[in-house]
Amino acid sequence: MPTGPYARWRMSPEQSPDAEPLTDDPRPDGLRSATSLLLVHTGDGKGKSSSAFGVMLRALALDWKVAVVQFIKSGDWKVGEEQMGVQLGVDWNSFGDGFTWDSNNLEQDRAHAAEGWGRAKALIEAGEHRLVILDELTYLCTWSWVDIDEVVSTLANRPDHVNVVVTGRDAPQVLIDIADTVTEMREVKHAYQQGIRAKRGIDY
Repeated sequence: MPTGPYARWRMSPEQSPDAEPLTDDPRPDGLRSATSLLLVHTGDGKGKSSSAFGVMLRALALDWKVAVVQFIKSGDWKVGEEQMGVQLGVDWNSFGDGFTWDSNNLEQDRAHAAEGWGRAKALIEAGEHRLVILDELTYLCTWSWVDIDEVVSTLANRPDHVNVVVTGRDAPQVLIDIADTVTEMREVKHAYQQGIRAKRGIDY
């Protein structure tokens, strides 16, 4: 059962027949501004990357310079967010070879991922972008395809104005610890379970 200031707001009528809108402001006192934020979107549910690309659009609306580095997902897939991102001026970088279960050469995949992390690290440290999205980076960390200590150090010591969004399942605890906002997507139901393929325009 949900707890805390949003508890009644979260409950459905089935859970709480007397649910009603909040009347007290649940936000804490003493809110302050931050020069940048580190966001982590993790969990086994759908929407981690989609949410990150929503942030991308917000940043573009503010005329921020934006970079995306995609791991795992193949650059040959030509997903919709890449097409629109490039049209809108996003510095888009793909270093994925597709799903690992389809791979014939995991060592090559690992080398490609390491190359991608090198690019991501350089983009962050250069400080030319206000937003850098590292899509599916968590997998590289959990598989030890990149040095997690280097990842944490790079993100924690990024230039003050550089915001970063990291996506992927099973985010390491050390990454969660340094993040400002961590959202865990929970799968309740998925079309895959009904034998439905990924749908262009919805899933990619």
